[in-house]
Formats: sequence, C-alpha cells, structure tokens
Amino acid sequence: MRRYVLTGTPGAGKTSILRGLDEIGFAVVEEAATAVIAQAQARGEDQPWTRASFIDEVVTAQRQRQLDATGLVQVFDRSPVCTHALTTYLGWPMSPALAAELERIASEGVYERQVFFVRNLGFCEPTAARRINFQESLAFEKIHEESYRAFGYELIDIPAGDLAHRVAVVNSMISRPPS
Repeated sequence: MRRYVLTGTPGAGKTSILRGLDEIGFAVVEEAATAVIAQAQARGEDQPWTRASFIDEVVTAQRQRQLDATGLVQVFDRSPVCTHALTTYLGWPMSPALAAELERIASEGVYERQVFFVRNLGFCEPTAARRINFQESLAFEKIHEESYRAFGYELIDIPAGDLAHRVAVVNSMISRPPS
C-alpha cells in the first residue's frame, strides 16, 4: 500500500488537486482538520482551533481516516506532520497524542517519504475554517516546509499553475512504479 500526502499552505489548491485525483480513480482522503472545524461550528463553536483539545481531535480524526482508507494507492489531504506545523504555528507545545502519532507514522512507515508540497497561488481566500490572510499563510507555508523536512520527508514541489497541470504532475509521480 502506498500513501501519499498533499501539503502546503491553506488555500493553495490541495483540495482541488485531490478532487482531480479522485476523478481519475485514486483513493483520496479529505483533510481531517476541516471536518473537525465544521463539526464544531455546526454545534455553535465559532473558533474550535483556539482550544487545546482541538489538536488531539484532529490527530484522532487523521488516524481514523488513515486506518479506514482503502485502495492500493491513497492520497491524503494533509497528515499528522501538518498538525505538527499547526501546533508550531499556534505556539503550542506538542501534545502527547500528537507526539505518539508522529512516532507511529514514522515507525510504521505509514506515508511515502516523498510529499507533494502544493505551493501557494498568490492569494488566500477566507472560509469558515480558514481565517488567515495571505501574509499569515506564507508564514504557515514555511512552517509546513520546516516540519516535513525535520521529520525526514522529501518535498516534491507542485508550483502554482493551472489545476489540470498540477493534477497531471501529481498523477505522473504517483503512477510511477515503486522503486
């Protein structure tokens, strides 16, 4: 089983690329943090990312999604390394649950070592779950790069550009036989 990760700053187009990969037949796994935020907001909580338990909820959702995913090749919109980047961005200490999950994915080799780093599009549109401006998103992008490199992943750059081209680049990399 091969599990690939799409990462990058919020608003870079990861979800659009993921949908394109789904359309051509890849098993895809949506971002967990967005789902955790949507569930909390549906219960009336405006900014769930401001409470400490948010990180552990994301970690739990990521792990469950990874364990439930099917298909010989899977593409994930983010991973626990992204949750590490979020923790760093928020200035919070790493929770024991996040530390344990990072250890598990490393020791079990859960994700491919090559990670698709989707570059920003030059803007960041706010949503209910994404409330940072473009300048903040650039700082967050840098922290993502640093986190993935610190955990020993190789970043495959997916530059800003036409969606079809970005999907084709990721598809060509994933479709190569494993070495």
